[in-house]
Amino acid sequence: MTGIDALQQAGLVTRELRRGERDGAPTKVAVARRTYRAAVDDVWDALTDPERLPRWFAPVTGDLREGGRYQVVGNAGGVVEECRAPERFALTWEMGEQVSWVEVLLAPADGGTELTLLHEAHVDPAFWEQFGPGAVGVGWDLALWGLAVHLATGAAVAQEGGEQWPMTPEGQGFIERAATGWARADTADGREAASAEAAGQRTFAFYTGTAAPEA
Repeated sequence: MTGIDALQQAGLVTRELRRGERDGAPTKVAVARRTYRAAVDDVWDALTDPERLPRWFAPVTGDLREGGRYQVVGNAGGVVEECRAPERFALTWEMGEQVSWVEVLLAPADGGTELTLLHEAHVDPAFWEQFGPGAVGVGWDLALWGLAVHLATGAAVAQEGGEQWPMTPEGQGFIERAATGWARADTADGREAASAEAAGQRTFAFYTGTAAPEA
């Protein structure tokens, strides 16, 4: 779709899980990290400029300043809790009554920019057992892939492939590799490998619209 190898891009993301606590209750923190061949200021602009966001992510309305409320069209909304250009922003990620927290950190690295994304949430045990961290992680992998293409080519990725790309062979290959990566992070966090792999397969089926594999 873009001339950029999607499978290679999926392999550039480092994935890990951390454990946290908010309001006295335990949380899971999905962490995705990768380096872009672009200056910090350019990456920050792509992440925060309402004119650029629809080109690789989605239209975002509202007040993107610290303390403002935002809304990703067709997705989550929330409050911008901190905005420290060009290094860090943090926001709530609200879908209905479910509230989680997203933090993005930027730092110069290897002549480009290292981006670290953390998504922290109180997790329903049954949902985690079924899908593991890939349920949220693969979605962010897709966003980080779109950002990579946009930074490298200027392409309006969100408009080119739309919702159909995950169903293509290229998209399915990308999602399979991302889901497998999150399953490995789940195993590294202490989950039994076969259970983590099965959750990764169910995540792949969810994102690609394929039939869930039989147990």
